[in-house]
Amino acid sequence: MKYQIIVIGTSLGGLEALQVILLGLPKTFPVPIAVVQHRHKDSDDTLRVLLQSYTNLVVKEAEDKEEILPGWVYLAPADYHLLIESKDKTVSQPYFSLSTDVPVTYARPSIDVLFETAADACNQKVIGILLTGANQDGVQGLAKIKARGGMSIVEEPESAFCSIMPAAAIAFGVADQVLPLVDIASFLVKICN
Repeated sequence: MKYQIIVIGTSLGGLEALQVILLGLPKTFPVPIAVVQHRHKDSDDTLRVLLQSYTNLVVKEAEDKEEILPGWVYLAPADYHLLIESKDKTVSQPYFSLSTDVPVTYARPSIDVLFETAADACNQKVIGILLTGANQDGVQGLAKIKARGGMSIVEEPESAFCSIMPAAAIAFGVADQVLPLVDIASFLVKICN
């Protein structure tokens, strides 16, 4: 199967987890990646700059109505929900939209919003990954990805900086794969090439 997008959600400890994953992806990695990392609403460009230093893929903040390109890593801007939309599920390439709607699970950007809209836009052609974090954001979204036939991956709680978020997803029964952090990138390379 050809995946259209990988969506990653993380919170507490997420910078280090994202660095590990990006370091393991080759510069020819073919699938776009969209990331929600919980951060302060006044955050600057530091997250993008730090992540860029760990990968040959292009890392950028997503822009409203931006077409999603293969092999790029898109970050949800601080204080905006990141949504994935598609004009027509069969033909068109999905694109981003940004929203300042109310926080979901106390977060904006919300992992659930990204995951649920990815599931709606891409159905079974999405991979959802839930990493370290200290709340329940992402669990409902991962459930929707799984329900639509997409692939759901959860970081093994023992390898997580904060195990609450991955443990919640496992307890909720929405993980197709539970992998140690160090194995996630190689698994993605295997299933996406």
